[in-house]
Amino acid sequence: MAETMQHDAATAQRDDAPAAGSVCPACEAPRGTPYHAHDGIDLHRCAACETVYMHPLPSSETIAGFYENSYDGASTGYFAKVDKKLKRSRGRIKYLSRFVGSGAFLDIGSNGGFMVEAAREQGYRAVGVEIDPVSVEYARAHYPENEYFTGTVEQYAESGRQFDLAYCSEVIEHVPDVQGFAAATAKLLKPGAVLFLTTPDISHWRRPRTLTDWDAYCPPSHCVFFTPASLRGLFERHGFRLRSRRPALKPGIKLVLERV
Repeated sequence: MAETMQHDAATAQRDDAPAAGSVCPACEAPRGTPYHAHDGIDLHRCAACETVYMHPLPSSETIAGFYENSYDGASTGYFAKVDKKLKRSRGRIKYLSRFVGSGAFLDIGSNGGFMVEAAREQGYRAVGVEIDPVSVEYARAHYPENEYFTGTVEQYAESGRQFDLAYCSEVIEHVPDVQGFAAATAKLLKPGAVLFLTTPDISHWRRPRTLTDWDAYCPPSHCVFFTPASLRGLFERHGFRLRSRRPALKPGIKLVLERV
């Protein structure tokens, strides 16, 4: 009887212990297990928060190498639809002005400067941070009344600047060090400032069942795939609270967060 009780206690202790595995970049739990493998790239899924991520994650230097002229110059690809980009940016800044109506605006991942320009038109003092130098050149040439920084948000956070409103769309899925990214974003925002954040949603009901059919599946460029809960949890740990979550018909997450 005593031996049985000891065996049961030992089994329970093993079951309660964290499962060995890769460390999740979002919640840092050591409970990632294999989720998907394709063309030599392995994805793991966190058993704690359900974030999916490359294992091993690419280095920051590898990621930076993707963003030299990442939009194929200023006459093709992304920059060929300028009118539509500006129109959409003006609609988004009009929505965000409901939360913070004036002050300093920061676009993290500002590419061609469209959102930065829309914010300036709305009356904000607007700054863009972008890692791709060709995109920054385009922004400076076409929207010269704004300020731009070429580099990462972590580098820009060392400036000591702080903002009232920030926008970060489809950026964090590219970042291997999401803890550093969230910490730098928090450092750049004043207490009470608002952050609008978007990224693909791996848990969305409309995400294709076959992962490689999903247009957001493009590792190693996209190396971290969040759920709404895991993205919210990451930023809550860095001093934010959720103000609202916008619905998304496509497999995406749209959060409005407040710096507390």
